[in-house]
Amino acid sequence: MKSNMKKYFAVLAVAILGLTACDKFDEILDKTPKAKISPETYFKNATELQLFTNSFYNNLLPKNPYSEKSDQYIGNDPGNFLRGGNNRITPETGGSWTWTDLRKMNTCLDYMETQCEDEAAKRHYSALCKFFRAYFYFDKVKKFGDVPWIDHELDSDSPELQAPRDSREVVMTHMLEDIDEAIAGLPESYSGHNYRATKWAALALKARFCLYEGTFRKYHNISYPERDYKYYLQLAASAAEELMTTSPHKLYSTGKPDLDYAVLFSQYEESTAEYILSINFDFGTELMHNATAMGLMNSQGRQSLTKKFVNCYLMKDGSRFTDKDGYATMTYSEEVVDRDPRLGQTILLPGGSRIHEENGTYSYSVTPQPVDFTVTITGYQMRKFVMPEDNMGKDKFDRSYNDLPVFRLGEVYLNFAEAKAELGTLTQSDLDKSVNLLRDRVGMPHLTMGVTADPYLQTDLFYPNVTGSQKALILEIRRERAIELAQEGFRLDDVFRWKCGKVLDNPASYYGMYVPGLGEYDLDGDGKPEVCYYIGSTKSKATTTCEVGVTNCVFLTEDTKGYLAPMKSWWNAGNPFNFNESRDYYYPIPLNDLSLNRNLIQNPGWDEVKGSE
Repeated sequence: MKSNMKKYFAVLAVAILGLTACDKFDEILDKTPKAKISPETYFKNATELQLFTNSFYNNLLPKNPYSEKSDQYIGNDPGNFLRGGNNRITPETGGSWTWTDLRKMNTCLDYMETQCEDEAAKRHYSALCKFFRAYFYFDKVKKFGDVPWIDHELDSDSPELQAPRDSREVVMTHMLEDIDEAIAGLPESYSGHNYRATKWAALALKARFCLYEGTFRKYHNISYPERDYKYYLQLAASAAEELMTTSPHKLYSTGKPDLDYAVLFSQYEESTAEYILSINFDFGTELMHNATAMGLMNSQGRQSLTKKFVNCYLMKDGSRFTDKDGYATMTYSEEVVDRDPRLGQTILLPGGSRIHEENGTYSYSVTPQPVDFTVTITGYQMRKFVMPEDNMGKDKFDRSYNDLPVFRLGEVYLNFAEAKAELGTLTQSDLDKSVNLLRDRVGMPHLTMGVTADPYLQTDLFYPNVTGSQKALILEIRRERAIELAQEGFRLDDVFRWKCGKVLDNPASYYGMYVPGLGEYDLDGDGKPEVCYYIGSTKSKATTTCEVGVTNCVFLTEDTKGYLAPMKSWWNAGNPFNFNESRDYYYPIPLNDLSLNRNLIQNPGWDEVKGSE
């Protein structure tokens, strides 16, 4: 996509500098180009429109699994976002307050309207631009709340460059207009793949951003006279249900509950059944990502799931793990027994093995893969998105080429169920056509209307502020969402919309597995210790997979026993995490943009620089 844009449209130079600096782009547009390609001669047919819009897929869609740190997934360096407090500052520029792609969408919409005579192409690419404009603005609303709504190309002297921020209600209204046009104008399918946006992707996006808006307004107590939070929850449920009942998409399943969930994310090519929109990675063209290395190499930050998240997985019979006596101090080999099969398909269990592929058929390798404690900082080693053994990338850095989902049916089911539960209208029939289909895939018992509220999920580690007539169901759907969508980039958005940001500065949010004391541990029962925890120079006499120096590269909550505490070094250095409830649910607007536009107002709690008088 990048090369095509450079080859066919370099003259247009659409690396725009943002809403506050459009004059350079307009200088280009005002000049007659030396080459024959120019805005006045472009946008005339489907080929040119496709080449121009290709960059939206590349620029806007996420392409890095394991990139988001949260209370459920952590590595060596938590980053300034999680650490919060004074580690986060108001930037001079950037900070996601960038508008280049919006400028390109509006340019395309404006020029194609007058220059394209192919009505079918115009309809298709107008719908596509509006799909991406809704996608673009969803990101802006999540990060900044109120933002300027711009739906046409600006000149260097356009008054909108000095416009104040529009309310999120105004922006959401326009986003709904855009996404409804995208639903009506995009095709239902392409030939043999889901790498381009369809009607179903537009419905999935609508369900996603309407659920976000409805729950954000509910839990942050935001209201506008035009519409309340229930309006958006109803739209989310309706969009999800339309996709569920009228699209050809279905869950990936081959009838192997201990394998199918893992294969869905590890297999080389997308599941065209479950993936509604996906990103095509390919070894031959060197379009690759880093997921496999993140799960296998000790040089990639030792990214790992946390103990509290592992605790959320139910027992295989549907009962709660956290209702078991002594659950909090079980060793790894004890705590993972007879759990929801998705646990063993998300992290590597003792005695587990890699996915094996042969002639398009997937199975588990006959060669065990020991848990590598140099790769995981909490003891829970990732396997989701890790490619099959013998892949052509050889498990190396940035050499993974399995396709990644942007929208998949599993998320749509969860969006539907959550919206209905928050409205208080969820029924057993609704559960059976959504959450329980996800459970069927892995052989888990069904969720029923009679479930009681889990005390563990109502602690300060999770969701103490849940309200509604179906509170117990909301808690269970949140559990299901965290498990089903682990490491797919939803967790921080969920924490923010549910107003649970304080979990991010709770030390216990980042604990790892429990270690009863120093010494050797045989995790898989084969008679050989896989790990030895030691202090100083006292190591294991036996051969172990990994010897870990406590207070050297690993910390325990009680020095010689307790939970692995990977963030303890930060706290010991006087750097506790600090989520600011009155500030951190929004990003700051960069200082330079506040100076350039005197009518912009900074988000609460962030440093403000006013424009010159």
